[in-house]
Amino acid sequence: VEVDGCSLTIDDLVLLGSGQAKLVVSNLALQGISKAREFLDEIVRSKKVTYGVNTGFGKFARTIISDKNLIELQENLIRSHAAGVGRALSIEQTRMLFALRINILSKGYSGISAENVLRMVDIFNAGCMPLVPEQGTVGASGDLAPLSHLALGLLGEGKMWSAQTGWANSSEVLKFHGLKTVNLGPKEGLALINGTQLITSVGCTAVYRAQRIARQADIVAALTLESLKGIVKAFDPKLHAVRLHKGQNEVAARLRAVLRSSMYPSGLTSDENDYARVQDCYSLRCIPQVHGVVHDTIKFVSETITNEMNSATDNPIVFWKNREIISGGNFHGEYPAKMLDYLAIGVHELANISERRIERMLNPGLNDLPAFLVKEGGLNSGFMIAHCTAAALVSENKVLTHPSSVDSISTSAAQEDHVSMGGFAARKALQVVEHVEQVVAIELLAACQAIDLQRPLKTTEPLEKVHALVRSVVKSWDKDRYISPDIEAATRLLKENKVWEAVEPYVEKYNSAVEP
Repeated sequence: VEVDGCSLTIDDLVLLGSGQAKLVVSNLALQGISKAREFLDEIVRSKKVTYGVNTGFGKFARTIISDKNLIELQENLIRSHAAGVGRALSIEQTRMLFALRINILSKGYSGISAENVLRMVDIFNAGCMPLVPEQGTVGASGDLAPLSHLALGLLGEGKMWSAQTGWANSSEVLKFHGLKTVNLGPKEGLALINGTQLITSVGCTAVYRAQRIARQADIVAALTLESLKGIVKAFDPKLHAVRLHKGQNEVAARLRAVLRSSMYPSGLTSDENDYARVQDCYSLRCIPQVHGVVHDTIKFVSETITNEMNSATDNPIVFWKNREIISGGNFHGEYPAKMLDYLAIGVHELANISERRIERMLNPGLNDLPAFLVKEGGLNSGFMIAHCTAAALVSENKVLTHPSSVDSISTSAAQEDHVSMGGFAARKALQVVEHVEQVVAIELLAACQAIDLQRPLKTTEPLEKVHALVRSVVKSWDKDRYISPDIEAATRLLKENKVWEAVEPYVEKYNSAVEP
């Protein structure tokens, strides 16, 4: 993946996080990095007072640092700011954090040397990942604590991991791989730690997984609707065209592509069934209206997070073309913090409505299916407690969706008197997405079981493919068994995008023939 500070995508960053791709900085970006460094060196030689170059930091911004202490200033910055606590980021998350910081440095506004950027690239490509605790950032001045832990490893201090060495002292890991440490010049420590890359990289994972689960939640909802003999007419294109929301219309079209149609007939539902039922409950009838706003939310958040991934978030910013260094507040994490709080609120609704559809399938007072989707009820409990799990996750999400970005605590002796709390917003958003994946997995299992209980009747061809996919990893329920592994298997299918992959050819075929 070539980075230039301008064009990195969410998919690119997720790929880099997976460890399945190397990173290279474009030649044009390296030229800009070098020009910025040359200009910064001129500033140092001129002894012009410049924040972060020859001054202290935060409340100490007016403290002038002598030339002989400029390197120690940068090293002290990294060591003192590496104050994070809590669980370490996963290796995948650390790769994304590391890659994203390299991308921002590649914009050429940070003042770091090209030599140090290339050393960072070498360390990244060797798979050497510093230990980064996930807690400690308030999201302004950027993610100082986690980025300082990342930088500490590049200096050969703290702990580091590679596949060959496991966890060890950073100096030992780098030596094993024949790699050089980063050697800091004036401002280079600050260039490594000033930015929103923890918020944005964790948030990027949340957005990526939200995109996947949202699309698949539409398909799982369609399977539930079929199992309950729901009314297809509620998704008529004329109905949705008069309400102008793009997400709603996209979801309705996706439902039409897999539900009963002239192209894909169903043995479970019919036009006569639709007329007899008149209308369904909201959790079935309003799928496009509820899921639609989630899709629109994810799209909006995705665009903003992508912008943040390619934005200069340092302080100060080095404008070498203008021969100027400007101190400002681009490090403030309010943009990604607000977006990720919004994402959590939006994507949670998929679980909220999914849990209601699970109830519709399990409650014999609401359908014609056996109670809790199992034969010999009483002897067997079926999906009774799986539904409780879904309810518990939805309830947790209702707390996790409280926005962390509405809070602010003044820090650094009131110099940093408004902060974003974006680190927690990102971690919460990812946790909410994980819960949504698990709730939708339970709905997927329940819908497949409801289909089984109505055999030999079959649903539509695309939904039969989904059923077959699930049955390839989870067998049907004839009597009670250990259910957690089934939920894990279904969740894995969703995380790996397998449900969407199973129906995508059918959706494309329908759209090309019926809805060009």
